Amino acid sequence: MTLQLGDVVPDFTAETTKGAISFHDWIEGSWAVLFSHPKNFTPVCTTELGDVARLKPEFDRRSVKVIGLSVDELAAHGDWENDIEETQGQRVNFPLIADSDRKVASLYGMIHPNASDTMTVRSVFVIGPDKKLKLSLTYPASTGRNFDEILRTIDSLQLTAKHSVATPSNWQQGGDVIIVPSLSNEAAREKFPAGWKELKPYLRVVPQPKG
Repeated sequence: MTLQLGDVVPDFTAETTKGAISFHDWIEGSWAVLFSHPKNFTPVCTTELGDVARLKPEFDRRSVKVIGLSVDELAAHGDWENDIEETQGQRVNFPLIADSDRKVASLYGMIHPNASDTMTVRSVFVIGPDKKLKLSLTYPASTGRNFDEILRTIDSLQLTAKHSVATPSNWQQGGDVIIVPSLSNEAAREKFPAGWKELKPYLRVVPQPKG
């Protein structure tokens, strides 16, 4: 299955290290990040899970739930979490799905046969409270993800969902933003009464809206 931006993500039930879940019910009312790992007891995955555990307060502050997935049995997840705590100095503090039958991996297109016909690639799915896919990323098994960058993209997604703006290249929280081209100048004056800097008619720059 190929998920596209704006699609309602597939629902599923699964066993996790925090108990059984129904995914849509688990998301209910929140943003969510689902990210997959090729296999338990692999080095890059171990560093990533430790990093997400460290950053969990930042996800919480944005009302974002995080959940990992590995195609191993639930019984193996506990031993792996012990290794993560020992080597990374962080106890895993979010659910980790046991997907040994690869049901979820298949639903979300996490297995790319040209890379491996058994292990998932490093997939990231950012999902809105409406259960629609807002962003997806795919990394090869050999390359660890930058979760600070994923937080940055969530900041952009949450901001642009509330206001008629887009974020420019390398935007960071608090930086200037761009009024979307679909908003006329007349409508923009109502939303941005302090005005904007017009670099081109299609490139109108304003300070980041508050709230």
